[in-house]
Amino acid sequence: MDKIPEECRVEDALGILVGKWKPIILLYLLQEGTKRFNELRKRMPEITQKMLTKQLRELEEEDIIQRVVYPQVPPKMEYSITEYGKTLEPILEAMHEWGTKHTLHKLKKEEHRMK
Repeated sequence: MDKIPEECRVEDALGILVGKWKPIILLYLLQEGTKRFNELRKRMPEITQKMLTKQLRELEEEDIIQRVVYPQVPPKMEYSITEYGKTLEPILEAMHEWGTKHTLHKLKKEEHRMK
């Protein structure tokens, strides 16, 4: 990677992706398509309603996901990944692969320490 550190945009990318739930939300939308709020909530039972709302709004502000509100009672909202958001798929895949390798690395290191 031949980049000038002062011009590095990794911080910009992380600013969008950082958050315990954002990558998980994105993976659900990428793999399963459009989801209603409660469908996402069921997939992630540990997340609070407030946190899910916050994470979805932040992703929507960055044009990573889109929200469609249907005028009915009670209101129906659906979330989907935007075309622009789909460009994150290879990045998320690379992060997943690295995370898997790192977890294995840590396990091997711990096993070696215990011998």
